[in-house]
Order: sequence, then C-alpha cells, then structure tokens
Amino acid sequence: MLIGAHIHGDDPISDASEVGAECIQMFVGPPQSWRKPPPRSDADRLKSSSLPIYVHAPYPVNVASPNNRIRIPSRKILGGTIERAEEIGAAGLIVHAGHAEDGIHRGFMRWRKVFEEIESPVPILIENTAGGTNAMGRYVDDLARLWEQINDFEVGFCFDTCHAHAAGEDLADVVDRVLAVVGKIDLVHANDSRDAPGTGADRHANFAVGQMNEDDIVDMVRASKSSAIICETPWPGIADDIAYLRKSLS
Repeated sequence: MLIGAHIHGDDPISDASEVGAECIQMFVGPPQSWRKPPPRSDADRLKSSSLPIYVHAPYPVNVASPNNRIRIPSRKILGGTIERAEEIGAAGLIVHAGHAEDGIHRGFMRWRKVFEEIESPVPILIENTAGGTNAMGRYVDDLARLWEQINDFEVGFCFDTCHAHAAGEDLADVVDRVLAVVGKIDLVHANDSRDAPGTGADRHANFAVGQMNEDDIVDMVRASKSSAIICETPWPGIADDIAYLRKSLS
C-alpha cells in the first residue's frame, strides 16, 4: 500500500516530501469554483513525477441533482476537471456520489448520463458520503442500488473511513459489504472524525484527537486491499497520521 496525503499547497511534490507521502491527492483548481480549472504551469513536472497523483473534484459538484442549474454545470466542471487531470497524468478523479433531492432512485439515470458523456483514460472514482438527505452514497444499501445502474461502465470507488463513521455504518464489516457491492476499492481516504458516529458530519480529524478508534481505521484500510491510501487530515499532524498508518500496516 502506498500511503499519502491530500496536498493543499502550490508545490505538491515538495509538500509530499515534507510529510513523507508516497502518493498525493490535490485539487487542480479552486475547490469551491464552478469554473473550468485553468491550465497548471507545473503540469509537466507533475506528470513526470514518480508519485501517483489523484485529483479531487470541486466540492459543489452534484451530478445527481434534479436542479438543472446544479446538475448541468456539475457535469461540465467534472469534464473540465478531468481534462486537467489528464494533463498531469492523474491516477484517478474522485467525486462525491451527491444527492438527489427528488429521490435517490431518480439520481441513478443522472449518474448514467455522466458516463455516457465523459470518456477519459483517467478513471472516475465515486466516493461514499457522510450524510445528507437523499444522499446517493451515504449507506452501502444505496451504493448497491447505484452500482446496479452504472456497473456496465468503467467506474471506480473511493472509500472514506470518516464518512462511513459519520453515516452510522457498522465499521466492523462495512468494508466487506462495500466490496461485495463495488468489487474493488481503488483508493481509501483514511481519516478520523471530529464528531460522533451517525451524525452525518463530514469533519476530519487527526488520529490522535478524533472520535474514532484508531484500530478501526487501520482495520478498514487493511480490509480494503487498496493499493493507495490518502490521509485528508489537518496539517501539520497529517505527517504523524501517515507515519502511524505505515507502522500499523507494516
């Protein structure tokens, strides 16, 4: 397993070295923007790096929304982001499963539209989410219904430990249940949680101060059998989180 970090700075490769990251996750543009990310001046350097790079889609993206003013721009910004991801040779593009305010079942066809429109060598990895009404990816049962509709496309999965905790899932077997649905976990977000289980709160914490049992986090990472792990915990404690995972999994 390669263990790395979500990088927020302007020099991802140097920041990765600072915290001992073997892989990185990053935004290729402003994380709250609806605009297509601009070309990166360091695209060639990132592409030639030996570090596997994962790109996270902007937070506003919700391709499952019934609102045309959200859903259509979401598909456009996703397409623009994946273009930039291609330019840096990204290993995957992570996007939250989103919410369908008019009913989860109506969101399935909207997700199909994404894969009908976007073709790229960079795989899209759908991530489980922490909470929210009519969330497409909060519960494993809903992920199963989504995967039934999109599994004829090339689609990957990103599992977030904090999100599973916040969703109120049973952490003892959640990874096994997820694997039974999606087949393979391509990336793990290894995060502790600031809040109690079942709250739906997406607030990450460092392992030493969060409300999750550290052994549960390690057990989920190990059970995932994923080749890449990204910590999205606060800096500068993220370096200690990476070191703790590396030691626990060795």
